[in-house]
This record gives sequence, C-alpha cells and structure tokens, in this order.
Amino acid sequence: MSENGTTNGQAKMKGDKVSVFYGDKQALFDVDLDVPANNVVSLIGPSGCGKSTFLRCLNRMNDVIDICRVTGKITLDQEDIYDPTLDVVELRARVGMVFQKPNPFPKSIYENVAYGPRIHGLTKNKAELDELVETSLEKAGLFTEVKDRINEPGTGLSGGQQQRLCIARAIATKPDVILMDEPCSALDPIATARVEELIDELRTNYTIVIVTHSMQQARRVSQRTAFFHLGILVEEGDTTQIFENPQDERTRDYITGRFG
Repeated sequence: MSENGTTNGQAKMKGDKVSVFYGDKQALFDVDLDVPANNVVSLIGPSGCGKSTFLRCLNRMNDVIDICRVTGKITLDQEDIYDPTLDVVELRARVGMVFQKPNPFPKSIYENVAYGPRIHGLTKNKAELDELVETSLEKAGLFTEVKDRINEPGTGLSGGQQQRLCIARAIATKPDVILMDEPCSALDPIATARVEELIDELRTNYTIVIVTHSMQQARRVSQRTAFFHLGILVEEGDTTQIFENPQDERTRDYITGRFG
C-alpha cells in the first residue's frame, strides 16, 4: 500500500506531482494518482475542480491547447507519456477517449469503427478489418442492433447507440486504457444504464478512468474514486470507503450535498 492509499500491485497509469497551467492560471496542483489495471476509477468533484483537466493529461489532449503547460510525470506501464520521443498518435491509440457528447464521424457505422485500425495499420486485409469492426461493435454491446445497417450513417443512431458506437470506435484501436469524460450526461436513464453495464463488462479487458458529475454513477461503476476540489486531489481510495467513510471534511461535505 502506498502512502496515499493506492492499491498494491503495479499501477497501469500513474500521475506523479501533476500540475497544469493555462497561461498564468494554475488549474491542477501536484496531483498524485495511481490507476490500477482493470479497475474503473471515477474522478468526482464540482464543476471546474480539475477532474476533466487531469483526464485530458492522460492521453495528452491538453497538447492541443497552446497556452497549456503540464508539469510532473505521468506513466503508462512505467513509460513516461510526456517523453519527447514518444509518438502521441500511438499513445492515443493505447489510451482511447470517449467524450461527453456522442460524436460519431459523418460516415457509416462500419467506417466509424474501421477508421482507427486503418490509420494505425492494425489489420492486414479486408477480412481482418471486418472481423475487428464486428468484434468492437460486439464488445460495445451494439452489433446485434446495427448488423443489418452497418453501412448506414452512424449519425442516424439514437443518442445511446451513438455513444456505444463511440466506445466501439475507441475499442477498435486495441487500447489499454479508456478515458470517459461524462459519457452519460447527454443520455436518458435507459441509455445511461446500458452504458454503465457496458463499463462494468469492459473492465475485464481494459482499465477505465471516468469523469462523472453523478455520485450515484461513481458508486455504481467504479472500484476507486478520486475527489477533486479547486485543482487539488483531496482524497482517493476504494469507492465504498470514499462514500461511506471519507477521511477529509471537504469530501464529506461534497458527498452529503453541502456544496458542489
């Protein structure tokens, strides 16, 4: 057990003294967080607390913001992901991202899923690509619903189906880690329940980090929870412990609805 209460065994990803600056404004302060393999880790906290900023550090999405600067160290399988020699495109294949609003490409369902594997040269021929597309859709719990219209536009699907298509698209590049930034906030309760079930199934093969505004969702889907407030990681640990016996008063106040 490390001093900040993270689990034993090797972390799949590890943040060490991670700080983020947007110009002169500091958004994250010295965050230390381990992400254990095959766990779902929820990042919770009020709006603007730094949870999405931290999530975007894990696949270097902040690189696209000119004024953004990240310090500290983040590793994936003990390799520094901010190493200047690291291929960022390759990193984003290994650390997939699912956004808040479903954002399928304006292409067919098939092409949405095939896009990543084509770019990364993951398949040798059409038959292999067909199989990878089908497997990815199956893993996302979508194949039976779309198999008869796989060449129709992904944008024609319902919101919940679109989000699962985006999850299939993330899975298709054979990632180690999937990041999800409030993946259910645009979905109705039935679609949300389906995505939550899916997250639980995916944990067998992937490590998942999810930002969520819903504390009920964090309790349902995650094994570990990290509470952020004003750019600081206040507390992290086993999800049950965080919700039932938080060690920090700020965590207790947030969970009981005193602020946020």
